[in-house]
Parts: sequence; C-alpha cells; structure tokens
Amino acid sequence: MAQMNFDASTVAPQQAFKVLPAGVYSVVATESEVKPTKNNTGQVAQFTMQVVEGEHTGRKIFARFNIANQNPEAERIGQSQFSAFCHAAGVLQVNDTAQLHGRPVRAKVKIRKDPSGQYEDSNEVSGFETGATGPAAPAIQSPVAAPAAAATAPWKRAAA
Repeated sequence: MAQMNFDASTVAPQQAFKVLPAGVYSVVATESEVKPTKNNTGQVAQFTMQVVEGEHTGRKIFARFNIANQNPEAERIGQSQFSAFCHAAGVLQVNDTAQLHGRPVRAKVKIRKDPSGQYEDSNEVSGFETGATGPAAPAIQSPVAAPAAAATAPWKRAAA
C-alpha cells in the first residue's frame, strides 16, 4: 500500500474524450512544430488549434501538413493543404510556424473512423476558410524575417 494525501474534491475530474461533431469551427493555432515523418524521409508541420467560438470553445483540434515527402503527390497535397491554411490566416510568406499562431480561421472538421476498429474516432481538419471572428492574439503586421542562416524554409532543410 502506498500512502497519499490527495483530496479529489479539490480537482475537477477528467472528462471522457469525445470528438467534435463534423462542421466548420472558428479556431486559432496555439502551438506548432515541424518534425520528421515516421520514416524520416520527409517533414510534417503539426498545429494545435483551439476552438474560439460556440459551444465547443476551448476544445482543441490538430492539423498535420505533409510538407516534404519522397512521394511527390503526397508532398503536393500536403503543401496545397498548408497553403489553404496560410491563405485563410492571411500569411502568405511563412518563415516560422509561429507566424500563424493566434490568427482566426475557420476549419472544416470531419470525423475520421479507424478502419481497423482498434482506435476510437478522431477529428481531422479537411480544409480552411477565412472569416473567423473569434478572439485572437494580435496579428503579426509583417512577416518575421528568417535568420540569415535559415534562409531555406524549415521543411526544405535536411534533417539533422
């Protein structure tokens, strides 16, 4: 037996995870990272987005963009999806994913079912629109200049 001094009445219990219903939500990106693909042959840009309007305010969704891939078609699709996000956010020259944080966009969200039946349903962002009106961080007025040593976009650089 392990001794503890924990009072569960002082901590809100964790709620069971439920996917958002399919639809269009006003969201802002709050976190992002560019990381290697599972097989280390490409890169994905991954964004955490938070719903900023409606009954699901505060809920998080995740968007992944396959921005560099050895398969040219996968790369074209991923870059096209990322471009849609950039256009919706009003940032067309991206040197740092943080430039897209806090900018309200409308994300089309669908429910993805696991074909194997091993995992629960999850949300997937399938597109972006302009026109979100929710609260956001102050917009970046001008693109952030890339450091001289990083003139190449992060997803085009060789993995370290």
